[in-house]
Amino acid sequence: MNVVQPTRVSRTYNQRLAGPPDAVFPLLCPVREADWIEGWAPLLVISNSGVAEPDCVFVTSAKPTDAVWYITRHEPQSGFVEMIRITPGITACRLTIQVSAVADGSVAAVTYCHTSLGPEGDAFVASFTDEYYCKMMQDWESRINHYLLCGSMLRSSGE
Repeated sequence: MNVVQPTRVSRTYNQRLAGPPDAVFPLLCPVREADWIEGWAPLLVISNSGVAEPDCVFVTSAKPTDAVWYITRHEPQSGFVEMIRITPGITACRLTIQVSAVADGSVAAVTYCHTSLGPEGDAFVASFTDEYYCKMMQDWESRINHYLLCGSMLRSSGE
């Protein structure tokens, strides 16, 4: 048995979203994300309902190997979802999102916790800086807000 201290990073960002939780929460789904994230195309989604639910599994393309996602908690009434993403040999990641109502829409507290599974994972964890995460979350925030306000995907060309 090889027990080691983890190489891990956890980051949280609070997105301000232009819609109530009941409009935002369904968009946090491997199928519905294709409505608002340009280029989002899971390779496989395993779901009884066809959308996000407990025990939904999906696979996304990643380098050097595809990532497997597993929805461990999906609680629409409380606005909470938790997913585990395993990129073999690279990282194990826990993603949690808590969507809460505010006067002008919602706040989504988005937390990624990455644990390295080896040397490539160590490099990834080191690169997952506050600056990198903030930029990633601001892009996500602008895309979902565009969809909530306009009903269409924000394209890289600015459409």
